Amino acid sequence: MELTICHLKNYSRPIIIKLKEISQFSTMVRGKKERLSGLINQIRRAAVSIPSNIAEGAARNSTKEFIQFLYIALGSASETETQLIIAKEIGYIEKVEEKLDEIERIRKMILGLIRHLKGKTNAK
Repeated sequence: MELTICHLKNYSRPIIIKLKEISQFSTMVRGKKERLSGLINQIRRAAVSIPSNIAEGAARNSTKEFIQFLYIALGSASETETQLIIAKEIGYIEKVEEKLDEIERIRKMILGLIRHLKGKTNAK
């Protein structure tokens, strides 16, 4: 059975909602937005690449390929998390804990999907 993004509604919808909130990070920024536009854009790109990699992996020919793209999505989640932490450490953001918690929930969802797919693969 070919996997498509439609099969992932239970995973993709909450991820996309959380990422939308994370990508609106610019509203949390203090100071001049011009100085931060590079960092803001980088955070948005990393956040958007999470569901994009999930969708691309779901469209691949095999579960093995799908799992590989899920690992790439995990990397993008870590990248987003790191950039938020850096922005906080250099004083551009005051509060990131809620966003970091959201990223952790996304990470757990992706890992759960990986475990599920690996279980299906091993059961064959």
